[in-house]
Amino acid sequence: MGRARKGRDISGWLVVDKPAGISSTAVVNKVRWAFSAKKAGHAGTLDPEATGVLAVALGEATKTVPYITDALKAYRFTVTFGAATNTDDAEGEVIARSDTRPCDAQIKEALHGFVGEIMQVPPQFSAVKIDGERAYKRARDGEAMEIAARPLWVEELTMTGREDADHVTLEMVCGKGGYVRSIARDLGDALGCLGHVRELRRIWSGPFEAENGLSLDEIDRLAKDPALDAYLLPVEAGLADLPEARCTPEEATRIRNGNPGMVFASGLEYGEECWASCDGRAVAVGRFKAGALHPARVFAG
Repeated sequence: MGRARKGRDISGWLVVDKPAGISSTAVVNKVRWAFSAKKAGHAGTLDPEATGVLAVALGEATKTVPYITDALKAYRFTVTFGAATNTDDAEGEVIARSDTRPCDAQIKEALHGFVGEIMQVPPQFSAVKIDGERAYKRARDGEAMEIAARPLWVEELTMTGREDADHVTLEMVCGKGGYVRSIARDLGDALGCLGHVRELRRIWSGPFEAENGLSLDEIDRLAKDPALDAYLLPVEAGLADLPEARCTPEEATRIRNGNPGMVFASGLEYGEECWASCDGRAVAVGRFKAGALHPARVFAG
C-alpha cells in the first residue's frame, strides 16, 4: 500500500514569471513548497536560461495541463548572427563562425519560410528521446545524433528589433513542441550567416501572460502565507480554449461518477471535445454526443 502524499488539497493555476538560471522543475518544486501542495505540475518546459511564463498547476488543475500544453504560445527572442553553437544558444560551445551579416530586408524575406506548417529538427541538446534516452544526455557524452524532423505550426514570426548588425529580435507565435533554438539555428543557416539564441522570453502561453506572473522573490516572500492563495487562478482557467457546456447538479453527479450526463450547449458538433460546468465549476472534460457529455476526465466536486 502506497504512502499517502502529504500536503494541502489545493487546486488552481499559478502564473510564474520564471527568471533565468533555474530549471522548470525547480520552479514547480518551489511553488509546491510555497503552497504546501500535494500535487503540482507545469505546462510546457522552459530552458533554464529562458524567462517568462511558466504556468504551474496545483491539484485538480493538473488534469487540465494537456490543454495548456497544446495551446498557442508566444516568444520574444534575440538571435546572434555569425556563430553556431552546439546547443543552439549562448550557453554552448561555438562550433562554426561566419563573417556574413544579413540586412533587414533579407531577414524579413527569410522569415516567410518559417511560417505555417514547417518541419523542425530539435537541438542536439534537447529533451527528445533517442532510442529511449534523452538527447541532451547523449550530447553531453559527445555523441552526434540524427534527430528526425517533426512538424511545427508557426502562426506568426516577425522582426521587432535590430540593435546592431550582429543581432535581431523576433517574436513568434507557435503551437506545441516548438524549439526557438532551432528557429535561430535554421534562420542563420538560411541567411548563410549562422546563428544562435542569445536570450529568450515566453510572453504568453494560452490564456496566461508573463506580465501577470509572480516572481520567485514574491513567491518566497508569501510562502506558507494564506495571502499567496489569492494569486491562484481557478482550475477552469486551463480550459479556456475548449467550448463549455452547462449541466444541472443532478447531471453533474452522474458525470462525476463516470456516466454520460445531459448538458446544455449551443453550436457543438457531435463528438466534439468540450468541458461541462455546474454553477461555474468544472465537472469534466469529454465528448459531446446527442445532448450528453461522455466524460473522459472528471474533476472533484
